[in-house]
Amino acid sequence: MPTRKPSDLIVVGAGVVGAACAHYAALAGLTVTVVDRGSVSGGTTGAGEGNLLVSDKEPGPELELALLSTSLWRELAEELQERVEYEAKGGLVVAADEAGMGALREFAARQEKAGVTAQEVPGDRLHDLEPHLAHGLAGGYRYPQDAQVMPAHAAAHLLRTGGDRVRPRLGEEVVGLLTGASGEIRGVRTTAGELHAPYVVNAAGTWGGALAGLAGVHLPVLPRRGFVLVTEPLPRVVRHKVYAADYVADVASGSAALQTSAVVEGTPAGPVLIGASRERVGFDRSLSTEVLRRLAAGATALFPALAAVRAMRTYLGFRPYLPDHLPAIGPDPRVPGLLHACGHEGAGIGLAPATGRIIAACLTGDRPPLDIDPFRPDRFAAPESPTAPGSPAASER
Repeated sequence: MPTRKPSDLIVVGAGVVGAACAHYAALAGLTVTVVDRGSVSGGTTGAGEGNLLVSDKEPGPELELALLSTSLWRELAEELQERVEYEAKGGLVVAADEAGMGALREFAARQEKAGVTAQEVPGDRLHDLEPHLAHGLAGGYRYPQDAQVMPAHAAAHLLRTGGDRVRPRLGEEVVGLLTGASGEIRGVRTTAGELHAPYVVNAAGTWGGALAGLAGVHLPVLPRRGFVLVTEPLPRVVRHKVYAADYVADVASGSAALQTSAVVEGTPAGPVLIGASRERVGFDRSLSTEVLRRLAAGATALFPALAAVRAMRTYLGFRPYLPDHLPAIGPDPRVPGLLHACGHEGAGIGLAPATGRIIAACLTGDRPPLDIDPFRPDRFAAPESPTAPGSPAASER
């Protein structure tokens, strides 16, 4: 095998977060090797709906990250044009009764102080936005900053924009990290050999904790399973991303039990995507008819016309969950040369550009675009007998 020229950094994980890290590092003039045991978007990214949301986030560090990413996605959409299928369709959060509407009103008021645009919609005007929505809802809020991309296309094109500076190495599993005499990063060991670089970025998604374990550090990333129902192609029955108010509480919950809330959105290609479910069951990929029943019931309660529509398929994915619902982004002070960009749970696609910008800034010595202290990778106390969560594989799949 010919000798591989060293890169400035190695990104482990070819999902959208890893692709964004490679994209912004390449823009900064660095050469990047992207390693994944599978394909581009072969894991969490490929199982995502492509949501770019601010509507579901409480004021705080994650919302700041989302607002920055929202502007960066708009820039990327202009650069990549229709190739990422960017759609600025907006979100619509609806409440069934006045109590729910009051909670939405308070939530939106807090968000608006943080820079989010939220527009109250009375119940009798909801059908102006969504003609097929159920009758009798108390009202809702429209979020024009919410958007959507096709996640697999987005990851692929973010990698391609780096040109010769980005070198994908797919089908290679990372099985170890190379370190120097003082414990500093020197590269990675894969099933195909060694790759050398002074920096390694952990963008391994749900397996981010396992990769951290290879470096001897604790990062408690756990899988949080979710299913999506996909209908037959339809005329544009659903114009926005529409979800019930309890979705926000489910996103913020740390419960391991099954939670479902109605989330419905159309796509440019025609099928309607129906979610959302959350449960921590490890990496169990078995089909759950109970989850699918709940998803269908929630969707038809919001859009009764969907009761007569065929569901063509379903798929599942694993969100990379961290206990405080914030990703780990930035240098790991415990291992010189190791950086993390994982643990975004269900928001990785939306938060990818800001994450990539932060990683690039840390690598080049520039000031990050926002305060990254809340995302410190070493903020979690190590267990008494540390074990790396997940399998020893290192890839976002």
